[in-house]
Amino acid sequence: MRRFTLALAGLLACCCCGIASGAGQATAAGTAAKQSKQRAAALAWLGGEIAGYQKATWRWERTMGRPLVQTEGRLLAEMSIADVQRALRLWQQRAAAARRLAEKPPHLTQFLCIHHYEGSWRDGGGPYYGGLQMNLGFQRTYAPWLYRTKGTADHWTPLEQIWTAERAARSRGFWPWPNTARFCGLI
Repeated sequence: MRRFTLALAGLLACCCCGIASGAGQATAAGTAAKQSKQRAAALAWLGGEIAGYQKATWRWERTMGRPLVQTEGRLLAEMSIADVQRALRLWQQRAAAARRLAEKPPHLTQFLCIHHYEGSWRDGGGPYYGGLQMNLGFQRTYAPWLYRTKGTADHWTPLEQIWTAERAARSRGFWPWPNTARFCGLI
């Protein structure tokens, strides 16, 4: 209330007497600076949230072997807060959609059957690793980014292992698992 009173007094002094009021100008400058700091803080927080959802979206897309959704290339500092909030909602939706899609690999049932006859998801006893018993060449060929970032398949999630197998199945079918695929009636 006091700030409003000072601002009003400064405005009246300026309008009634024709004298510029230092108190009114200082308050206006202080308000502008405060709003600028609040905007910067809001953009920083929203930008961090967007970056997190982008990262999640791209991780799911990489896991599935799909092209990554690109950003529009706009700078957050040049956007209104409402536009940044819309961008946040868009990336939230993209991350949720990518996750839903990734959680349902096309041959999930078939690969779970193969896994039943193979090793543990954490099987690190080379030369075959993980729940679908992938050798190093297989891992480097069908999931190079996972191999580079996480190491061998025994360090990957079961879903990452299954999507790696999905990529192989696109070109090779179930032949990388000849015995277990036969047990499951896949070849």
